[in-house]
Amino acid sequence: MVKTLRMDQLYFGDNLQVMRESIAAESVDLIYLDPPFNSKRDYNLLFKSPKGHESEAQITAFKDSWHWGEQAEREFDELVHSPNTEVSEMMQALRRFLGENDMMAYLTMMANRLLELHRVLKPTGSLYLHCDPTASHYLKVVLDGVFGKLNFRNEIIWKRTSGRKSGNQLGRIHDVIFLYVKGDGAIWHSPTIEQTNESIRGHDIIREDERYYRLSDLSGAGQGPARIFDGKEIAPPPNRHWMYDQDGVDRLWKEGRIVFNSKGVPRLKKSVEELSELDLGDIWSDIEPINAAAQERLGYPTQKPLALLERIIEASSDDGNVVLDPFCGCGTAVHAAQKLNRKWIGIDITHLAISLIEKRLKDAFKTRLLFEVHGTPKDLEAARDLAKRNKYQFQWWAVSLVEAQPFQGKKKGADGGIDGLKFFHDVDKAGARKIVVSVKGGGLKADDARALNHVRERESAEIALFISLETPTKGMIADAASAGFYTSAVGKKFPRVQLLTIEGLLSGTQRAEHPDHQPDLNFKKAKTEANAKQAGLKL
Repeated sequence: MVKTLRMDQLYFGDNLQVMRESIAAESVDLIYLDPPFNSKRDYNLLFKSPKGHESEAQITAFKDSWHWGEQAEREFDELVHSPNTEVSEMMQALRRFLGENDMMAYLTMMANRLLELHRVLKPTGSLYLHCDPTASHYLKVVLDGVFGKLNFRNEIIWKRTSGRKSGNQLGRIHDVIFLYVKGDGAIWHSPTIEQTNESIRGHDIIREDERYYRLSDLSGAGQGPARIFDGKEIAPPPNRHWMYDQDGVDRLWKEGRIVFNSKGVPRLKKSVEELSELDLGDIWSDIEPINAAAQERLGYPTQKPLALLERIIEASSDDGNVVLDPFCGCGTAVHAAQKLNRKWIGIDITHLAISLIEKRLKDAFKTRLLFEVHGTPKDLEAARDLAKRNKYQFQWWAVSLVEAQPFQGKKKGADGGIDGLKFFHDVDKAGARKIVVSVKGGGLKADDARALNHVRERESAEIALFISLETPTKGMIADAASAGFYTSAVGKKFPRVQLLTIEGLLSGTQRAEHPDHQPDLNFKKAKTEANAKQAGLKL
């Protein structure tokens, strides 16, 4: 049974399952999706590293590759028996053409989700699918089947980088964004851009003192008397009238705003600033990609510019509408929706993404924000279940409870004892200090605390945090105590080895203890927005 839609919502899980179980039909106004492109690459998330520490804190955010197997076969069977017979026939034809390969597995995954996205979209809604040439030609065929080829509106070209040498081919410098609507009544506000010296075009352009002007008609339809221009009476063209009275003409002449063309007809000189904005069109080259030095860069490998999502949301939705991003990654679409006073739903299949989005929204909107997080453990039993189902998702989630970075580096090996890193500054002590984090989802060993202290010493860390599902033994507690204390510059003592339980962290009875004079050492921080209109956070 589909639940009643509540806003704003952030979901951890497979978006296909989340949409089927939690999002009502025809409840969403705008969908933006930036799914994996099937590029067969691993994308690493790069975390912030304080000065003096190696940039070793990175982890594979997702693997952009698909393989034909049992799951693909199961989802393909659903498509074959779909009520949408056009999609069923199209997917069977694609399978005959492509065979059971990685591309077919990817298209099967996408087709099932696009059918659900079509279901949840309102009749006045639009969908933007962001992709690259790897699979764009196949995806458009799938979109035609799901939405109907008559509901295709645009293939938007976003220039995401500058030209570069690329062997024996042209440099690949753009992404594709397909725009489809559900029907003719879709919301639409045509995007425009300001006129510039570079964009102004036409035979009636003049240049003066490095500035450009356009010569415009001074007359309008209808009848009217002559006017005096530079001491000479001039009648308007046949069946026309001058758009200004004599005082207006005199003022414009005095300002140097009237010139004569080659036929002696008065023309109005308009500067670039006075000209109407231009319709944007389907080639977008005015939004810069997020480079390494960009202020909004959070380290997520496929992060898109906030300006790009703001343009899409403003074009195809109204104030208070619902925006859905089913592959929300680091949350640019939901950030833009919140900023523009839209309601939103975000879905991602990794706890890493969910924790990054939570932090991003809190940083950008502070306490003026209300959203619910679904699918992350809220109690000990749910945490145990996650640990059984997916060890790494559990580790990423547990590390986020102490606001540390997940860690996956060369030193980890089979199990180097490090699952997370955290940094802090101490008053009057130079440089950032390191904290190592270890997460244990299974049974505890007698020497776990001693082993972690050895890791701490090996890594030159001041503090080590041990997070476990089980309650530490008396022996572990004694070993942790024997590691001693880190003494801060103000004389406060912090245990070198701290034993924390999932239950204690969830209930708030335990927390990581360390100096915290510069709390933004561990994650790149989103710029604070000034227009959030809500308050609070629900988990």
